[in-house]
Amino acid sequence: MELTDRKEISVRFSEVDSMRIVWHGNYIKYFEDGRESFGIKYDLGYLEVYKHQVMIPLVRISCDFKRPLQYGDIAIIETRYIPTDSAKIVFEYTVFRKSDMEIMATGSSIQVFLTQTGELLLTAPEFYTGWKKHWGIIDE
Repeated sequence: MELTDRKEISVRFSEVDSMRIVWHGNYIKYFEDGRESFGIKYDLGYLEVYKHQVMIPLVRISCDFKRPLQYGDIAIIETRYIPTDSAKIVFEYTVFRKSDMEIMATGSSIQVFLTQTGELLLTAPEFYTGWKKHWGIIDE
């Protein structure tokens, strides 16, 4: 089963540079918007994770720019969960311009699990394994 979420955003004036195109760093913020929307839809939001005394910092993020979004565009951020056996969360992203569904950017991110004292968890926390079972990512 593929878990995917789509979130619409409007490109705001504060997100563009003097050329009226989205400043490259804002695509990373769009990916964050996608992760938050995914988390709400699939019960894997930051507040849910924090309830289990776990943190999930980013350790890797990449973005490939295809075409520039401009001020006034509506974008769709598609966030796809990528299953892995490792104790990490992997997402892939596609940013579309809504008017013609042209791909504007793609990317990926990796998050790991840390205890509240900052220790790396080498095995997935129990709640995350349960989450994967609930969504049919792993067998019961």
